[in-house]
Parts: sequence; C-alpha cells; structure tokens
Amino acid sequence: MSTERPHSVSVAGVIVDDRGRALLIQRRDNGQWEPPGGVLERGETIPEALQREVLEETGIKIALPATLTGIYKNMTGLIVSMVFRCEAIDGIPTTGEETRALRWVTREEVTELADEAYAIRVLDALDAASPPAVRAHDGVKLI
Repeated sequence: MSTERPHSVSVAGVIVDDRGRALLIQRRDNGQWEPPGGVLERGETIPEALQREVLEETGIKIALPATLTGIYKNMTGLIVSMVFRCEAIDGIPTTGEETRALRWVTREEVTELADEAYAIRVLDALDAASPPAVRAHDGVKLI
C-alpha cells in the first residue's frame, strides 16, 4: 500500500457574460487571479460543489448543468480540477471571505493577470472546448 497522500478533487466555474468576458477572482490567501472554485466536500456532488463554490466566491448563482470544458492535474500539488463554462442566473458579483477582488476579463487580459496554468482553463472555457481539454501543470506552467 502506498504512503503517498491522495489527490484532492476540485471544481472551478468560468462564468461568461454576454460580451464574451470571463469572471476572475483574486484570492485573498495568495493574491492569484483564477476562476472561482474549490475542493469538493464529502457527500457533495460535482454540480453541488460547483454551484456552492461559485456562489461563495462571487455571490453569483449559476445555471446547472454547466458544460465541462477541461480537466487539469497539478502534478506537484496533487489536485485534479474539473473546469466548467457557466451561465449566471442570479446575483451581483461581490467579494467574499476568500475573494479580494473580482474582474471581468477578455481573452487578452486573462493571460496578463493569471498564471499560465489558470489562464488556459479560462481560455479553454471561452472556446467551449469539445471534447474537454485534458492538461497537466506544475501549479504555474503547463507541462
């Protein structure tokens, strides 16, 4: 039996507005810009986790089902993330306990603000990648 720690599973939602921009959050803990999301809790389905995390971090309720646009593995952090393109159905973007700032960004702006490993998630979602993208990274750069 392996003594390695298990992977964690997370979800992230890329909310796209009617102008084709994506909503990014700036995290309070590390200052990084990325789509809202987080780790699934025990007993929680993937759609429930997605809706909960997006609401907690942005104040926005999303429509379900959302479209899976990519699966990403952080090879150093042992995190597998599923990213979904989302549609807002209620709420106004607001910062929360985990969110320092929010910003609607264009394709060009996302690559300036976010590390490559997170920018590609947003770009894949904006492209509505089908089939979903499957990528690996080290937490910052794609591998």
